[in-house]
Amino acid sequence: MSPYFALVLGYLRRYQKDAGVGTLISLVLPLSIAMLIGWFLLFVGWYLLGLPLGPQDL
Repeated sequence: MSPYFALVLGYLRRYQKDAGVGTLISLVLPLSIAMLIGWFLLFVGWYLLGLPLGPQDL
């Protein structure tokens, strides 16, 4: 869990008084899914280009 979770929840409650943990998760979930898909596509593209995935033994 993010160490900033409580801080973000505090800012959210400033503008939406009845907000809770579920509200925050439902607002952040689409962003996290989009980032997951984006990073996966970047990894697939990197792999298909034949670029090294990490340091190689010399």
